[in-house]
Amino acid sequence: MLVIKDFSKTYKGGKRAADGINITVEDGDIYGFIGHNGAGKSTTIRAVVGVLEFEEGDIFIDGHSVKTEPLACKKVTAYIPDNPDIYDHLTGIQYLNFVADVFGIDKRTREERIKEYADMFEITPELGDLISSYSHGMKQKVALISALIHKPKLLVLDEPFVGLDPKAALDLKNVMRKMCSEGSAIFFSTHVLEVAQKLCNKIAIIKEGKLVASGDTEELIKDQTLEEVFMEVVS
Repeated sequence: MLVIKDFSKTYKGGKRAADGINITVEDGDIYGFIGHNGAGKSTTIRAVVGVLEFEEGDIFIDGHSVKTEPLACKKVTAYIPDNPDIYDHLTGIQYLNFVADVFGIDKRTREERIKEYADMFEITPELGDLISSYSHGMKQKVALISALIHKPKLLVLDEPFVGLDPKAALDLKNVMRKMCSEGSAIFFSTHVLEVAQKLCNKIAIIKEGKLVASGDTEELIKDQTLEEVFMEVVS
């Protein structure tokens, strides 16, 4: 579903934020991407979803190149950044309908999906309010619904649990598992190593732009915790 092949990114000034990264995310994977702040996680994720240009290497989503077939990639992908920047001047329902329009979702389907997820995340009564009145957690919930509305084959998340209350976080984990049981794939970064250990079947650890460990979660941690493995490989 996602192949990151020899991806590197150097910013102006010479900072090499990503250096020769190779990751393969298969259908059904919940793939955790972990590392310290500034390790290169967000750089890699932003390149995957097509909001950061790059020259070195290539990235493929469902067999399509992010470089040469960006629209085909974006049709099957959903992305939620670590700080959802959604339109404050719209109401929640207007924003969700806008996203549904972008992806060509018919009226009946969008209504069913919006109801399902808005009820789940307990935000239905607030959908008529302006997004500018929402808390960070409420904006995060609307962003999640907008990402799920077109049933993406690949869901890319940058620190998705930040700002969510415990119930919403549990609901999101259940949605992630259900999506992957139906053949989608998820690639997400997190600082919450306990969550990554329990949720992810595969994990990659990045340090200073380079992958220092990757593979099946059970094989990677063996009889240790992910926290212990992480501290070993990044120290």
